[in-house]
Amino acid sequence: MVKMKNKGLKTGILIIGLFTAAAILAPIISPHDPAAISQDELLMTPSLKHPLGTDSLGRDILSRMIFGARVSLSVALIAVGISTVTGVFLGSIAGYYGGFIDSFIMRLADIFLCFPTFFLILAVVAFTEPSLFNIMAIIGFTSWMGSARLIRSQILSLKEREFILAEKALGATDFRIVTYHLIPNAISPILVNAIFAIGSAILIESGLSFLGLGVQPPTPSWGNILIESKSTLAVAWWITIFPGLAIFLTIAGFHLIGEGLKKQLLNQ
Repeated sequence: MVKMKNKGLKTGILIIGLFTAAAILAPIISPHDPAAISQDELLMTPSLKHPLGTDSLGRDILSRMIFGARVSLSVALIAVGISTVTGVFLGSIAGYYGGFIDSFIMRLADIFLCFPTFFLILAVVAFTEPSLFNIMAIIGFTSWMGSARLIRSQILSLKEREFILAEKALGATDFRIVTYHLIPNAISPILVNAIFAIGSAILIESGLSFLGLGVQPPTPSWGNILIESKSTLAVAWWITIFPGLAIFLTIAGFHLIGEGLKKQLLNQ
């Protein structure tokens, strides 16, 4: 059990906990309908009625950000889940069997790594219809390389240990050895890597939405709230500042958690 001694870890958990709670409780705590348009409240500055102001259609920014947290966090978590499962599966096979299988999977990872992740995702998104499912799948299936390399290196160091050799001598199947012994003993650094990846996935989703290739309106996400601010930046600073701050704090929170867990693991 990880002891909560690291201040950065505590701070990160607090930040992410607040955003997660807001996302879960969005229908309860949201002061307004995030899609409600009001012609009488266009570009209102932050006030008691609209704590974070309104946008060019009179929609409440706070409500849109609360519901946007649901979308941005969900996309990031599911995308990282896809990339981690894919990476663990391919990396485990590569590390355990070695030989041609190892070479093939690692060269495939090298090919993916030749392209900057964001531009690789842009290239794939350009040929698909923008939707929540497509964004999650594309981010997930183009970001598995780090997890694959990490678990491969862990399995290479574990598969010659005495307890693994004993399992083989007792007639355990390869599936049992990999799933019951190798992966559980190699999972800690994978989880830390996944936490770091969540922050990156949020940034990627926000970037895609900002470019109009991610989550499509009227569904709010932090990225497409930002894109609405481009034409009003000179007169409505709040539409840019608050979503940008939410993205920054969330990424910082996940990085603080990742760094904290990394230090805890190194000190064990």
